[in-house]
Amino acid sequence: MKKVFIAIIAMLLTCSLFAQEKAGKKDTTQHELIYTCPKHPDVVSNKPGKCPKCGMDLNLSSKEEMKMLVSKTYSCPVHKEITSHDPGKCPQCGRKLNLSPKEQMKAEATKIYTCPMHPDVALDKDGKCPKCGMALVEKKSQ
Repeated sequence: MKKVFIAIIAMLLTCSLFAQEKAGKKDTTQHELIYTCPKHPDVVSNKPGKCPKCGMDLNLSSKEEMKMLVSKTYSCPVHKEITSHDPGKCPQCGRKLNLSPKEQMKAEATKIYTCPMHPDVALDKDGKCPKCGMALVEKKSQ
């Protein structure tokens, strides 16, 4: 009974990882980011730059930062304003886009192990397949 319960939880976690896709379609629209000054929240811009009042760098608004933490995003380590929902390279510098820190933690915490012969077997810990006895392997995240 415990193994069935763990398998159900593992399958629910796997399904939640793909919740961003609806009806087989991904949201590919380019959403506008909002930047604000840390000292002057009334200064708003749709691109990074300097605050016209104090000269400080404009940062992503707290709402934009929260949205980026919730959604699975990749960003350039140098150009923080460049983000993508898919892995790839930065169009400005060519560096590999990194997964957001929150997504990295989620990926580490939700490791799933499956049987090479029975992909329907999904457990949250390493071990042997309950159907055939083969060693479970870690399922690679996408």
